[in-house]
Amino acid sequence: MPDTASPMTAEPDYDRLLRANLERVFNERDASKRAAALADLFVDEPVMYEPTDVVRGREAISAVAGKLLEQFGPTFRFSPVGVAVGHHGLGSLRWQAGPDGGLVTVTGTDVAEVAGGRIVRLWVLLNPPKG
Repeated sequence: MPDTASPMTAEPDYDRLLRANLERVFNERDASKRAAALADLFVDEPVMYEPTDVVRGREAISAVAGKLLEQFGPTFRFSPVGVAVGHHGLGSLRWQAGPDGGLVTVTGTDVAEVAGGRIVRLWVLLNPPKG
């Protein structure tokens, strides 16, 4: 029989958290602002799983975000698609990216393990190119 006496743990705001990750980390070109956002949004020792790498720590995640922005040019941006969903510490947000006002060049989904309102682990899942 379920224990109805124990209070339910409040779920984090997955949409706010994952949208903030896109905007304040992966769209932020200023490294110091990006570092401050990582401190707000991620635990002390986060792990990010990319298709070709495992990135450990806030500084390393910041470096990946900065390199992406540098590589794809000054107007490249990530934008959320729809609303993030989640429960029991796992949230996901679909996104698309490309030059601001231009064609979408990549799409994917961020899936995050969240504890204490902060991202512990982040999986970056890329959709296959259309073609």
